[in-house]
Amino acid sequence: MRPFEVGCYGHTVVRTPNIDRFAAKSARFEVAVTSNPICSPARSSLLTGQQVRSCNGILTNVKDRDPPNPKREMLVDTTLPEVFRDAGYRTALVGKWHVDPQPQLVGFDSVAYPNFEHRHYGQTYRDETAEPVVVVDEFIGDWELRQAREFLAGDRDQPFFMYYNIALPHPPIGPRQMPSRYHDMYSRDEVEFRANIPSARDPDNDRFWFNTYTSADYYWRYQRQEAQDPDDLVPDDFDLADLTRLYYAAITCTDDQFGALIDTLAELGLDDNTIVVFLSDHGDNLGSHGLFNKDSLIEESIRIPLIVHDPRDCAPVHDTTHVASIIDVMPTVVDLAGLPTPGSVQGQSLAPIVHGGDDIPGGRAAFIETGPMIGIRTPTHCYGMSFDLESRRPTDNDIWFYDLTGDPLELHNLAGTEAQPELEQELRQALLAWDQSTPWLQVPEHG
Repeated sequence: MRPFEVGCYGHTVVRTPNIDRFAAKSARFEVAVTSNPICSPARSSLLTGQQVRSCNGILTNVKDRDPPNPKREMLVDTTLPEVFRDAGYRTALVGKWHVDPQPQLVGFDSVAYPNFEHRHYGQTYRDETAEPVVVVDEFIGDWELRQAREFLAGDRDQPFFMYYNIALPHPPIGPRQMPSRYHDMYSRDEVEFRANIPSARDPDNDRFWFNTYTSADYYWRYQRQEAQDPDDLVPDDFDLADLTRLYYAAITCTDDQFGALIDTLAELGLDDNTIVVFLSDHGDNLGSHGLFNKDSLIEESIRIPLIVHDPRDCAPVHDTTHVASIIDVMPTVVDLAGLPTPGSVQGQSLAPIVHGGDDIPGGRAAFIETGPMIGIRTPTHCYGMSFDLESRRPTDNDIWFYDLTGDPLELHNLAGTEAQPELEQELRQALLAWDQSTPWLQVPEHG
């Protein structure tokens, strides 16, 4: 989920009433970014408070294997659930994992997580044994919500930490992928395209991605050159407006699930002493700059919603001056809970902002790494350099420098134009210094 289609972030079409009500009494960060705009790296950063190179040792998704690695070769430092478990909390994972190692090795007592492949019906789930324990024929959002409610209604004398992962709006989206009430929730006429979607596009590439977004298995069948199920293929007249309206519906579906969780906290009398953080792991390109999926150093990939609620201080905060990072979530939650932050954490606590403060040291920039690039995002600019994965060194093969105040859609690359040479050099040096000083985890060969 990217923030651009959420009501409290300014979208006027997509209906997100539960997230909006939650944001109205919470701290909402206008500019929040992921550490790496793909699933495994971002989620690893969230759980460790570290940059991806430091917690995973690789910048790509972990190998798609089920079950996850039974050896703790990644996430070797103290994780967020371990902090709470060691402080006497019950800990639970409900929903998507897609991280190595197995979740019970990094602090989760109770787990219910699906296989790596993305499907919202007919999904296989695993528990603490990592064995397949149940195939869920119904919509997984309904099943997972019941698991979350069961955990929350458990031992009421012990505090809890729950990592609750709603799958949507990650593909597959559309008919047969979410409950029927969402299929036609939005019309083509309601779609508002971002202005950085090029008018001239490759129709074959578009159709490949349309099929990939709307079918649970299309991508893998295509890669393996297997025969396609005709039901997997979109109609001939399917276009980007159709895909976008389905993305809208998937976000509203997510909003409904989040609202149900918040209602459960209230029903159980837990809403007045539970810290709640709402965020996603990365965004979605959805045709911007001619790109689909994620894993790019552009706003559509790297921006995420981030909203933090502490019931002890419900005054609304709308922060526009800092760049919050997903690596800041762990130290923030630990700080709000009054627990010590592990020394391995590289992020910083946003708790002062959550409680109405106006500044934190070093909160004016965040660093991002993707497979092809590394970058620095400030409140006003983004600077990026191409990155060689084999040598682990930045290169000048591709340089990006965007002034996001005057060019929020990143249509004009200022790199090398002498438009803002002093700032360009300053950001370059900051990025190179970060690259040199941020350590890599050494892991066994990871295929």
